[in-house]
Amino acid sequence: MHVLYEDDGDLKSGTVRSATESSLQVDSTSGKRVKVKSSSVLLRFEQPEAEALLPQARAQADAMEIDFLWQCAPQEEFGFEQLAAEYCGHAPSAIESTAILVRLLSSPIHFQRKGRGRFRPAAPETLQAALAGVERRRKQEERRDQIAQELVAGQLPQEIRDAGIQLLIKPDRASIAYKGLEQAAHAAQLSPLRLLLARGAIRSPYRWHLESFLARAFPEGTRFPEGIADPKQAQGAWRDWPQSPAQAFSIDDSATTEIDDAFSVTPGRDLVTIGIHIAAPACAIARDEALDRIARERMSTVYAPGMKVTMLPDAWIDAFSLVEGRTVPVVSLYFDVDPASQEIRSSRSVCERIRVAANLRYDLIDREITAEGLETGTLTVPFAGELSQLWRFANALRAAREQARGRSEPKGREEYSLVLEGEEEEARVTVQTRRRDAPLDRIVAELMIRANAHWGAWLEQIGLTGVYRSQTQGRVRMATVAAPHEGLGVSHYAWCTSPLRRYVDLLNQRQILAAIRGGAPAHQRGDADLFAIVSGFDSAYTLYAEFQETMERYWSLRWLIQEGVRRIEAVVLRGEVVRLQGLPMVTRLPGAGNWARGQRLELELNGIDLVDLSTNARVLREWAPDLAAAEAGDVEPVS
Repeated sequence: MHVLYEDDGDLKSGTVRSATESSLQVDSTSGKRVKVKSSSVLLRFEQPEAEALLPQARAQADAMEIDFLWQCAPQEEFGFEQLAAEYCGHAPSAIESTAILVRLLSSPIHFQRKGRGRFRPAAPETLQAALAGVERRRKQEERRDQIAQELVAGQLPQEIRDAGIQLLIKPDRASIAYKGLEQAAHAAQLSPLRLLLARGAIRSPYRWHLESFLARAFPEGTRFPEGIADPKQAQGAWRDWPQSPAQAFSIDDSATTEIDDAFSVTPGRDLVTIGIHIAAPACAIARDEALDRIARERMSTVYAPGMKVTMLPDAWIDAFSLVEGRTVPVVSLYFDVDPASQEIRSSRSVCERIRVAANLRYDLIDREITAEGLETGTLTVPFAGELSQLWRFANALRAAREQARGRSEPKGREEYSLVLEGEEEEARVTVQTRRRDAPLDRIVAELMIRANAHWGAWLEQIGLTGVYRSQTQGRVRMATVAAPHEGLGVSHYAWCTSPLRRYVDLLNQRQILAAIRGGAPAHQRGDADLFAIVSGFDSAYTLYAEFQETMERYWSLRWLIQEGVRRIEAVVLRGEVVRLQGLPMVTRLPGAGNWARGQRLELELNGIDLVDLSTNARVLREWAPDLAAAEAGDVEPVS
């Protein structure tokens, strides 16, 4: 005797060797002897041979019309042998019964399983809906195949054209367009990104780098919502602040619109008073109000060559920016300094209004400002005397930091920036060079470090919490507890000097304002919200920095193409990472790990990829190492 039985959802047949009431010993068609429970047996038969049953039954099942079988079936629950008898019109053979069973199992849409060998036909309305779904999926799969074929053939299907870059930025992986793209990319042996670029669905590598970032950082778009309060309505917050007699001037490049800081120098009888004046938007933007929530969501202004996405709306930036000729609210830090030794004798922080006498611009006067001219007092630029005093003070501040650090600051490094002329990806690229430790740069950097260190220490001293930035053993972190910043050589460091473009500076300024004016601070120690802000700022700031680096790499490569550069010098930074000289760009060079840090190499560029932002380069020759160049980027931002 032979049996048809079910094993792990599969139909199998075999020959019975022995049997008990509960189980059988069966020689399966695969040649193995297996134990089969009696409850798993669906059919017992003598003919045909066990190995012939299923092949013959499946052949018959393939010829059966499932719709006709559904019409023949009883409307209540039934067994497959019952339907086989009705369908055949006679006592069915083992092959015929098994064929009916195979066909019933093949279409769960028409027949629902109710137990071993038992079924119930689907209700007419249920069947109609299911069949419509099957047909819909069939058409979708057919269209998916068509989309893939068109993409491989060099065409751009309408579904892909309509979705464009969103297929990769916000993919609906269940959509026909996405499935067709995946299928085509596999067939064409290209990544989906490169296939979309090749077919014009994504206009250019530039659009990909830009829009993929914006989708992650600003999913609702970069425009500010309607209904933001007019900053003019906030003037009452600072109208009663005292007017400073100091003449303030800022030092920035011409492209800067968020002028956060300015300086003043006021000679006295025995001491000279040096003022650091920081724009004070925190006086008008309270915690958790609408504009604060927007600033907190953005966390920082985003910078990249040729573009900027501001943290605050333009009207608010304009209202508080330290623009020449205006009287604006500031938080001022004054140092009374001995003009001979440059020693600080006293300090004080005040909220006040100040008139900005001038906006000095690096790019217009930097070449005229020399260390020799500052030291001898022979400069002829505006505020020459004040700049000379700030220079002496900055050098004293630096000397103290270098002593605390145990090493000198690198000198003579060059900084490169990219200027674009023209529209988006068609822009022409110009590389501008500026010595990082130029006199004006040193003045601004040292006074910003001093202000951030002073206010960070003061907040801790008076028991107010803040957001601190520290560096220990080379690791930079932000926290609500102060710790030394070894890289700068200061015991406390809290970003406070850029409240128009960084949220932690805005937050810290609120705490400073409360300390100066004696009001309740916006944040108390242990405020859980502070930890969320620190985490959110770290994430956003990292994302923005990566985007800035991405766009600097993109435009650096565009400059190489534009200028037809085939050979360029590079300096090994670490491992296989090298810095291309004359550009704000690092790249990976296979094999560079064989050289020590600072090794200078001449490279031949044999290819540039604007999608993954890489170069195909080989080393032509080695030059003498330059460790200072390798350290050019290892400096913490201070302002």
